[in-house]
Amino acid sequence: MSNVQNVRALAAETLYNVVDKGASLNQELPFASQGLPPKDKALLQQICYGVLRYLPSLENYCQHLVEQPLKGKRRIFQFLLYVGIYQLQHMRVPPHAAISETVNALGQMRALGLKGLINAILRSFQRQQSELEEKAKQIPVCLYNHPNWFIKQVQAAYPDNWEALLEENQQQAPMWLRVNQAQYSTQEYSEMLTANDIEHTLNPQFVDGIKLAKPRDVFSLPEFDVGACSVQDAAAQLAARFLAPQADEYILDACAAPGGKTCHILELADAEVLALDSDATRLERVKQNLTRIGLGADLQCADASQPHTWWDDQQFDRILLDVPCSATGVIRRHPDIKWLRRASDIEDLAKLQSDILNSIWPLLKPGGTMIYATCSVLPQENQQQVAKFLANNSDVEHIPLHDNDTVINPGLQLLPGESDGFYYAKLVKKA
Repeated sequence: MSNVQNVRALAAETLYNVVDKGASLNQELPFASQGLPPKDKALLQQICYGVLRYLPSLENYCQHLVEQPLKGKRRIFQFLLYVGIYQLQHMRVPPHAAISETVNALGQMRALGLKGLINAILRSFQRQQSELEEKAKQIPVCLYNHPNWFIKQVQAAYPDNWEALLEENQQQAPMWLRVNQAQYSTQEYSEMLTANDIEHTLNPQFVDGIKLAKPRDVFSLPEFDVGACSVQDAAAQLAARFLAPQADEYILDACAAPGGKTCHILELADAEVLALDSDATRLERVKQNLTRIGLGADLQCADASQPHTWWDDQQFDRILLDVPCSATGVIRRHPDIKWLRRASDIEDLAKLQSDILNSIWPLLKPGGTMIYATCSVLPQENQQQVAKFLANNSDVEHIPLHDNDTVINPGLQLLPGESDGFYYAKLVKKA
């Protein structure tokens, strides 16, 4: 059996594990793509991302096409149908090839007896595609391909541009590089890319950033292996810039993994950095990133909300508090977030964020700076969280990051577009 046929079976299994079993796509994709040639790895990723982006529509089509839903041990073949329909609707694969390769995947899945059924359903979709698409558009969850609870929250938070936000979430995210300013200026590295015929653009809003015209293998980038640049979204690059680290300061990067912000802090200043994270596996990623760029930090595996278990009583000059969040600002990079996250999670996350913020604040020196950050677009985790903290603490000075950044509506909210969706607020402890 060819690898191309293999990809559809791998995609169905990966999607089943993510949607039904609650696994992370970030964990499942590397496992599923082991041993595949690069072309097939890219195809597997494209199919998995695509099905997760359009899952409600695909489910709706199958409700009309499948007389009896595939349940129990046959549930995985429901995902094979989604794989086939996604190819027919959204990919440039010739329809006959999309159908035949999807049906052939049943060989690897040891279900040759379902060939007739899967073939018939995919051909029925072909015949009824326009009609099915029109029906689906009458249902908001299918029209926007987001869960209903999230649509409602975005509508409430962004009454003037909620549809644009949902549409951005359906797009492929751009590939941004962060230039290591300890090695090259952004302009110098831009010239190196030009010399290597790598198309890109600069944006003055993101002084360390370069946006590539299209994604590419990182090891094809000039001096990537020795730390000249890193892959990091433009919005995430603002964290270290807002923190404004200085030489010889003692800085805490709480919830640090996978380490992009830790590295950026050290690229900007010769400081002493404690990088903290509660996940030992993810903390290993921080170590790998630091090794590549040739810089060092003190790494600790610990819970940021429990300083008594790890803090040595030495206060920090600056703290970057990138708290655990819903990740609703990076859905286009992680489309499984839409289906793994629940409405009830937001309240739980807001409680955790508040606990961490209140636990970490005493660790900051008088006159010190804290940057509160999330990759969320939901006010409960962002503006409302910081406004409550400001109201409840008399020793906090709010530093505006833009003209409309007020104590009542604090912080900077970036929405998905040129960059990912991120939130930042700058707080200084009164001396």
